[in-house]
Amino acid sequence: MKRHLTSAADLSRDDAVLILDTAEELAQVADRPVKKLPTLRGRTIVNLFFEDSTRTRISFEAAAKRLSADVINFSAKGSSVTKGESLKDTALTLEAMGADAVVIRHHDSGAPHRLATSGWIGGSVVNAGDGTHEHPTQALLDAFTLRRRLVGEVGRDLAGQRVTLVGDILHSRVARSNVHLLSTLGAEVTLVAPPTLVPIGADSWPCRVSYDLDEVLGTSDAVMMLRVQRERMNAAYFPTEREYARRYGLDGVRMARMPQHAVVMHPGPMNRGMEITAEVADSPRCTAVEQVTNGVSIRMAVLYLLLSGNESATSTQGTARTKETQ
Repeated sequence: MKRHLTSAADLSRDDAVLILDTAEELAQVADRPVKKLPTLRGRTIVNLFFEDSTRTRISFEAAAKRLSADVINFSAKGSSVTKGESLKDTALTLEAMGADAVVIRHHDSGAPHRLATSGWIGGSVVNAGDGTHEHPTQALLDAFTLRRRLVGEVGRDLAGQRVTLVGDILHSRVARSNVHLLSTLGAEVTLVAPPTLVPIGADSWPCRVSYDLDEVLGTSDAVMMLRVQRERMNAAYFPTEREYARRYGLDGVRMARMPQHAVVMHPGPMNRGMEITAEVADSPRCTAVEQVTNGVSIRMAVLYLLLSGNESATSTQGTARTKETQ
């Protein structure tokens, strides 16, 4: 593991499998009466969020607290950022307060990389989503969910699994991170979207591009539906919402064409009735809620490995249990 996690593209196959295996061990904490380990006691983790967030911020906070770290939640609203304070000055303030790790979500692509390489802070930097660039921990929790559902073995990657990402690829940082990580883990990735929502240069990504959802459903082991990010759109990318739902939405009829073992994924929040119907979202084949649960385990693993070293998943749990009994 490197010192920072700013891009899924920076992870090797071994790095990714180590995180997944560590998360598998740490997931056992959720089944215990006291859901807490002393692993990061005395460490300070700052959640630095310049964008609104529910799932990601709470997930990182829960992960840090389950590892006994001290957590500081920083929101741009109501802070000196609204008075014009720069990212550099905010970072220097956090460094002065002794932050061991900064989890940052920012509306500008590249902000986490800038923070990690600037020398402004001495701690680790974790990208919790930057603009339309990347969201590496979301891709990790998606891969974790896929491995549990489709492979079921610790130490394995996703070799041979066929994953289809559908929807607003152009504005999706989740899609970019998933393409990098899933291909690194050996999965065959296909992007499906209207031509207007496929980024320029996507043909050079390690994936296939299709414009016909019905063509790929029958051969997909997993279909990940992406939210149409209307708040980022400054033009008409498709005629109407009804037309988009007809061509690229997943309903019960389309889900029935998928293989019996195949799962439906969604990073949330959902636009029910647009990219996914309520019938599909509430079906046992949909892993949306499971992904939220797995997100805490993955983020625990990432924080542990960045701040405590590269021990194996087994020694991670063993060390934690030893400290807990002392």
